[in-house]
Amino acid sequence: MPNSRTTSDPQGTVSLREVTQQTVDAVLELRVTQEQERFVASNAVSIAQAHFSPQAWFRAIYAGESPVGFLMLSIQPEQGEYFLWRFMIDAQHQGRGHGRQALELLIEHVKRQPHAKELTLSHVPGAGSPEGFYRKLGFAHTGAQKGGELMMRLALQ
Repeated sequence: MPNSRTTSDPQGTVSLREVTQQTVDAVLELRVTQEQERFVASNAVSIAQAHFSPQAWFRAIYAGESPVGFLMLSIQPEQGEYFLWRFMIDAQHQGRGHGRQALELLIEHVKRQPHAKELTLSHVPGAGSPEGFYRKLGFAHTGAQKGGELMMRLALQ
């Protein structure tokens, strides 16, 4: 499976999978901690937005056969623009390395896309924000803001 990685977690391999009619309910049940809710929209909102955005590419994050998170890109391959629009790991599955591995899979996926030179994202600033997590993966602030969120980028070349 090209979008997977073996882990030491007893749940097994981390993978990115399409959300299907059979799996959507389980993905909709995933939640971040109450403190993190101000940093990311619910999966229901994300999936609804994705269905009305031709630039959206979204996947459930699995550890073994269990859904543990969700991510969504906004892609414009003609311009080489790849933006991490949403990313979450369920509160019960945080701290196990699933998020890092999922983003590593996503980064590898984006590297294989047309004209991909960077992956960008934005985050809400403040205590408890995911900024440190993104920095550990190599993202750096650009100095720009979008809708009050701070922009970060990861060079892919």
